[in-house]
Amino acid sequence: MSTQDKHWASVKSMNFLFGMRVMLWIFRVFGRLPFRLVLYPVLFWYVVTRKAPRQASLDFLHRVNSSVAPETGLKIQGRMQVRTGVLGVLMHFASFAETMLDKMLLWSGQFKLASIDFFGREQLDKCVAEKRGAILVCSHLGNLELTRVLSKGREGIKITVLAHTKHAQAFSKMLEELDPDSQLNMLAVTEITPATAMLLNDKIAQGEFIVITGDRIPVAANPRVAISDFLGAPAAFPIGPYVLASILQCPIYLLFTTQRNKHYEVHFELMSDSIRLPRKGRDQVLAGLVAQYAARLEYHCLRAPLQWFNFFDFWHLPQQDL
Repeated sequence: MSTQDKHWASVKSMNFLFGMRVMLWIFRVFGRLPFRLVLYPVLFWYVVTRKAPRQASLDFLHRVNSSVAPETGLKIQGRMQVRTGVLGVLMHFASFAETMLDKMLLWSGQFKLASIDFFGREQLDKCVAEKRGAILVCSHLGNLELTRVLSKGREGIKITVLAHTKHAQAFSKMLEELDPDSQLNMLAVTEITPATAMLLNDKIAQGEFIVITGDRIPVAANPRVAISDFLGAPAAFPIGPYVLASILQCPIYLLFTTQRNKHYEVHFELMSDSIRLPRKGRDQVLAGLVAQYAARLEYHCLRAPLQWFNFFDFWHLPQQDL
């Protein structure tokens, strides 16, 4: 696997997205069962022809089965064991395809919003009532589109999602075809510049929520990261969300969305009311915040492992390329 293939931004999804357009048409015309019958041959072709995503999935599934939860050191409630090998990879990619379909159904108005359970929502409601903006650190676990769509229909909640256009452009274009409003609360960024920080500060001051992912490192020659244990091995996580929270001086929450027992769950977890980074010990504070995020991501991953969609070598450390 080349160095380029080890970064998440190198994973190309155009062919898969074209297939999903076809699959969406099949769903609309024939329903979900025929969608699934056609899905698996498509997935099998993709798994066979794409070595890097296939190997990344295999690696992740093995780590899931061999890891322990950080909170207890033994077990967590609702933890799942997963299949490995080709069958496990197929199931992993099938979960990805089903989630992408749900995203498209959300924006086309065909998704049953009543099947969503919220946890910790009262904390977010308090921010809304106080008109206090916050940062929501999410991940590529589950279906983040749930929060974006729900914010459309609820007065007082305004969300801006920071997205990397290089990776998300194709899928975002597809969503925009389903609903032009799908892009109204997306802000394309490659890095947080002073101008971007000022714009985000205005949004926070107006009581808006900024959503940023915490499980993909920046696309840069020397990305700003901290190393933390994740599923039994060190992995690199971006420090950007926590630096941004310290600049904006606003609350920071963790946000996880997964599907369990045919119901989607949206979990809001308060990370800190305010983050302050001292001049001395700054790196240690950031490392502690990253470790906190990684522990909670691991917890939710172990409860819904087939819904974590990072099909690249997540444990490849940036310094290994120097």
